Amino acid sequence: MKKPIVFALNSSKELAEQICEILGVELGKCEVKHFADGEILVELGESVRGKDVFFVQSTNKPVNDNLMELLIGIDACKRASAATINAIIPYYGYARQDRKAKPRQPISSKLVASLLECAGADRVVTMDLHATQIQGFFDIPADDISGLALIGEYFKTVEPGNDVVVVSPDHGGTVRARRLAEQLNAPLAIIDKRRPKPNVAEAMNLIGDVNGKTAIIIDDMVDTAGTLTAGIKMLKDKGAKKVYAACSHAILSGPAVERLKNAGIEEFVCTNTIDQRANQEAYPPMRVISVAPLLAATINAIEHDSSLSSALQNAIVEEEECVDIANE
Repeated sequence: MKKPIVFALNSSKELAEQICEILGVELGKCEVKHFADGEILVELGESVRGKDVFFVQSTNKPVNDNLMELLIGIDACKRASAATINAIIPYYGYARQDRKAKPRQPISSKLVASLLECAGADRVVTMDLHATQIQGFFDIPADDISGLALIGEYFKTVEPGNDVVVVSPDHGGTVRARRLAEQLNAPLAIIDKRRPKPNVAEAMNLIGDVNGKTAIIIDDMVDTAGTLTAGIKMLKDKGAKKVYAACSHAILSGPAVERLKNAGIEEFVCTNTIDQRANQEAYPPMRVISVAPLLAATINAIEHDSSLSSALQNAIVEEEECVDIANE
């Protein structure tokens, strides 16, 4: 079979290299250039005619530049006669704008979906969408992969005891927190909060018991960390002896890192859907889990027309075995 070509744009180069290492292929040759006025040019350094192309690009900060890089790269492949073009978007920007919360607001996540389709994408793969219904915004195949199992396996090694409680930072994240709680065989608690405006949260009440227990607060994304640190403070006030924080997408804008430093948590656990090398240097208690095995398994399943769910399950089992060997 033809080997896939995996291209990395500016936001996810390290992740793309890890994916290629697992797949046993070389990273595709691709160069992103910027004109003086900010225009973007994506030049492919090898032929893609008749081949399956996979772009790995998260649309995190700078959101619009990274999104345009992806759109232009897809257009370049379409005009170069690629057989299929697959957009691997570990962090899907604009996902928080999935509905009209107030009159006269846009649904920007639908707009981004339309742009990707118009550019020429044949398939989109995302991870831990803020709202899973965004998959329905696409008229092409869209797969949303969860990295929660990897986070759960990590906590099994660092907190193997039975005094763990999983905490959802709000009602909207209850399903996510319950899945992690089931994986860890732990009880569930929920923070009842109020959000008066974007990036501002007021923790109100705690539903559940954390007194004398190790609390793991899990969210899909952490932006300014205001919601997270307010929840951490409440958990400590309610008697939690240790607090861990975890998320899939560590956006960490503005004062987020400083807030985490001052929060007094044991560890902040996230995945590398967004490149965290700079934040790790500034905040050593950050533990970054690679999602490369899941994305490599996804690409392999797409290439071989095999079951995606089985491929992902096998990838998780292999990661568990690697962890067990490392702990022996």
